[in-house]
Amino acid sequence: QVQLVESGGGLVQAGGSLRLSCAASGRAVSRYDMGWFRQTPGKEREFVAGITWSGGRTYYADSVKGRFTISRDNAKNTVYLQMNSLNPEDTAVYYCAAVFNTGPGLLARGSEYDYWGQGTQVTVSS
Repeated sequence: QVQLVESGGGLVQAGGSLRLSCAASGRAVSRYDMGWFRQTPGKEREFVAGITWSGGRTYYADSVKGRFTISRDNAKNTVYLQMNSLNPEDTAVYYCAAVFNTGPGLLARGSEYDYWGQGTQVTVSS
């Protein structure tokens, strides 16, 4: 089993920055591919960013490309999401997720992930 705990959410003004963290624990968590998703009322959960276990490949939703950066520190069993140039449309509950040995190009599919955190609220004011 893998346990994921998000932190770092909060209130920020438009144009500001925020860094989310996802602390992972469990068996061989550094070998898991990781992703960030977000969800707002009335919308389906959407993919934000993903990173392979080695950190060698990253993937981003078009809506956040160039503004968000996903990274990981396997020594700390932690995945980060650096969010810059935030706008009110980024307001959502952000979730981290983990999957072991998923296929190529599948990190954007929420159904591929086996473990999910409880989420952290990000609110961007105009």
